Formats: sequence, structure tokens, C-alpha cells
Amino acid sequence: MNKPVEDKLRILSAAAKYDVSCSSSGSKRANKNNGLGNAAFSGICHSWSADGRCVSLLKILMTNHCMYDCKYCVNRRSNDIERAILTPEEIVKLTVNFYRRNYIEGLFLSSGIIKSADYTMEQMIIVAKKLRLEENFNGYIHMKVIPGTSKELIREMGLYVDRVSVNIELAESKALKLLAPDKKSIDISTSMGLVHKNEVENKEEKKIFKSAPLYIPAGQTTQMIIGASGESDYKILNKSENLYKNFDLKRVYYSAYVPVNKSGILANVDAAPMIREHRLYQADWLLRFYKFKAGEILNEQNPFFDPLLDPKANWALRNWYLFPMEINRASYKELLRIPGIGINSARRIVMSRKYGIIKYEHLQKLGVVIKRAKYFITVNGEFLGLKKENPELIRNILIEREKIGMYQMRLF
Repeated sequence: MNKPVEDKLRILSAAAKYDVSCSSSGSKRANKNNGLGNAAFSGICHSWSADGRCVSLLKILMTNHCMYDCKYCVNRRSNDIERAILTPEEIVKLTVNFYRRNYIEGLFLSSGIIKSADYTMEQMIIVAKKLRLEENFNGYIHMKVIPGTSKELIREMGLYVDRVSVNIELAESKALKLLAPDKKSIDISTSMGLVHKNEVENKEEKKIFKSAPLYIPAGQTTQMIIGASGESDYKILNKSENLYKNFDLKRVYYSAYVPVNKSGILANVDAAPMIREHRLYQADWLLRFYKFKAGEILNEQNPFFDPLLDPKANWALRNWYLFPMEINRASYKELLRIPGIGINSARRIVMSRKYGIIKYEHLQKLGVVIKRAKYFITVNGEFLGLKKENPELIRNILIEREKIGMYQMRLF
């Protein structure tokens, strides 16, 4: 019996929630009569554009039928769950109707694998082409590339969507082989490499032909599941560093393992702690914007994050001999290593030094978090930290401050 589209939408939006490349809003707020807008629960999620705008997306799977039997996936073929499939025409109609009602600004589409990787990708490309060519849809489109798809289809998809992602799933190939026996790490890396190769070639084409069509202007991303196979934080972070270096990714997303399936070979945990996911995102930020290396943040001797302290502060306390740094002399790179100083505040400090000596009263206006930074800096020779050089005492103070901050965040 063919299901109504509303039922398919309910099933396939729920099936897409474990993909964190864009996070679901999860709003259950009731709509009032004569109200403005709609907090539709099924499939609406939020992403952010390059200029910082929040973009609402219809986040669904084309189908949760799947040939693969990945042990960590709720949609694996051996699971007895309610299944559904949306036709390309149904997805296009949903997207256009939701867009016209101002519910969404774009589409995030993934899928289980049906028949083959190429067949699945062909159906997804039909969606993208119908939206762009028949509906003149200019909104944001993010689609998943199925690993193992032909290079011709990867090239074609990238001409119609804004962003693609190839999920690497697990940090280690041996874990992928164990938990996702139908997937091959070589297929994943090859697909990511083809996307990157097309990006590079497109940039060269645009230099010669201004009218050349754009290829995934918002770049490519990936996702890793955290805690399903017992891998260390160091292994995960090192993998992310290599992905950024080799494929010029926009983002690596981290998804704390949720035990949706029972399996003897999955890690023996109820669920990966969310603080571990949080620390990975903090460390990932250090890799991308603060010029840290994975081996500086963690190593084989210290392969896991401190759950009580953020990675940057932890690095500073492990390298206590470098501190305190003089604000008026430290280089931009050194300033980025100081807890309480971010990218913007470091730039402001460097610019301000051209016009005069910086004093303590200037720091707040420059964006420095003084309560955090004061233990690691001198300002024109003045030191307001602890008189005794005791990194363990400072660690305890910073931990208490972080606990207060996390408690305050939960209030809202």
C-alpha cells in the first residue's frame, strides 16, 4: 500500500536526524491561529551560510531502504523498522511548497543505498536538476555523495548543488571494515578526492571563462561517528587534520554515538558522552583557525581530551614554560595560543600596537577575556595572575569557571 506523502515525510525526516552535517531544530512548539510562520517539526533544520546567515533546510532521506547493514545505523537492512521512499517528483514538490510558504530556504537530501550507489545518485541528481532547471529554484541545496559512485555522476551533481558531503563515518579503516562491512574506505577517500579534484579544476576554469558554471560553491564536508568503535580522540583529531589537508574540507562534523542498535561488536557504552563531542569541536576549531597541529593538542601518550577543561587551556598548562607572554611583544601566532584571546582580539592587539603601548585598561575593548587570560600574560610588564607559579592551581580555577559557564548556559 502506497503511503501518503505526509507519512513518508515523517518517517524519512526522523531517519535523517542522525546526520549532523546540519542540526535539526527539533521544535515541537504548537502553532497558534493567526500566527506568523510555522514551527513544522518534520524535517526542518538549520544550517549557516558563509556570511553567517541562519538558513532553514528541509532535511530528509530520499529513502531509508538500504542495501547495507552498518552496525551503528538505524536504517540498516536487518532492522525491522517502518520504511518509505519519496520519488524525485515528491521531493521537488515538498521543497517548492515549503519554500513558497517560507518554512525553508533550502534542501538537505541524503539517502539509503538502493540497487546501487550509481542508481541512488542518479535519483538524487534528478531532484537537483528538476529544482534548478524546471522550478528555477535558487535556494540552498546540500546532498550526500554515495561512496563508490562514478566520477561522471559526482561531477554532474556538483554542478546543481551548493554543498556535498561524503561521510567518512569512522576514523579508522579497520573499524569501518568491522562495523560497516559493505563500505570500503577506498571508495570514501576516492569520492572525496574526486570532489576536491573537480573543485580545483572549476577554480581554474573560472579564471579563464567567467561564465563557467560553479561547482559546489559551498564546498564539501564529512561526518565522523564518535565512540562506536573505541577509537581515541587523538586518532579522530589526526584523521580530521589529514582530511582538511588532503581534501580542503569546509567542515568535519562529529556525531556522538547513539546506541540505536544492539551488536556485540559495537563499543560497550550506552552512548558517547556529549562533552567528548564538544571537546572535538573545540579542538577542530583550533586546527582550522588557530594554527594548531593535532600532535600539539593530543598525542599517543595523552590520547584523550580532559573532560573538565577545554583543549586550548589544557595545552597552555602543559606548556607552562612559555608563559606568561607579554602582550606588547608576542607575535600574532603566539597571541592565538593564549587562553582568553581569540582570532579577532589577537588581530586587534597587533593593529593597536602600531599606535602605542597596550595597557590593561585597553584589553576589554580589544575583546580579551581578562578573567581567563590574566594567568598567562603580562601587559607592559604588569602581571595580575597568581604570584606563585602553580599550573595545577590555575587549572582548578579554570575548571570552576567552566563549570559556572556550562551551568549558566543550561539555564537558557
